[in-house]
Amino acid sequence: MIIRKLFKFENAHIVRGCSSVKCRSSLHGHSYKVELLFESNFLDNGQMIYDFGLMKQNMKALVESFDHSVAIWNNDSTEYIEDMKKHSHRWVELPVSPSAEQFSRVIFIMIDTLLKLTNSVNGEKEVTLNSVIVHETDTGYAQAFGYDAYSKNMGEIKLENIIFSNEIMQDWQDDKLWEKIKKKERFVNPKEV
Repeated sequence: MIIRKLFKFENAHIVRGCSSVKCRSSLHGHSYKVELLFESNFLDNGQMIYDFGLMKQNMKALVESFDHSVAIWNNDSTEYIEDMKKHSHRWVELPVSPSAEQFSRVIFIMIDTLLKLTNSVNGEKEVTLNSVIVHETDTGYAQAFGYDAYSKNMGEIKLENIIFSNEIMQDWQDDKLWEKIKKKERFVNPKEV
C-alpha cells in the first residue's frame, strides 16, 4: 500500500543551461507542491502505514526549508552565489542545479535518510520512501524514485553538499537537525504528536 503526504513551499531559482531563456537567465519563483509517497505491506498499531502527524515534524521541517528561500547551485558563478547569500537571509546551496528533477532527487535523499535513521515506536514496519513528486507548476512535475535519487548519471548528491542558511536552521524545532542527519545520528519518533 502507498500513502502520500503533500507539502507546499515558495522558492526562487535560476536553472542554468536549460533551453528556456527566461528560466536560465532570470531569477524567478514557483509555488511548489511536494508529494512524499511511502509504502509498506504492514500497518502499525493504529492501522496506518505511517501516521501523517509524525510527518509534520522533521520531514516537514526539511521540505519547508525551501520555503521563501532561494535555491542556489554551488556550480553557479561565485559572484551570483555571493549576491544571493548577501541579499537573502533564506537560501539553500545545492550540489545540483535547482530544476524540478533535481529538487525531487534532493528531497528524496533528505527524507529517505531521515526515515532510515528514525526508530518508530508504534508498530510501523518496513516503511520505505516510494518516490517524491515535485510540482513546479500546475502542469509540470518531476517524480524521483530511489534509483533516480542515487543515480550518479544525474549528478551525485551528497548530504554534506546541501547547505542551509542559518535563518533556515533557526526555524527548525531542533536547529541541529541537519548536522544530526549528516552524522547519521538516530531519531526516535514520539509516542504522541
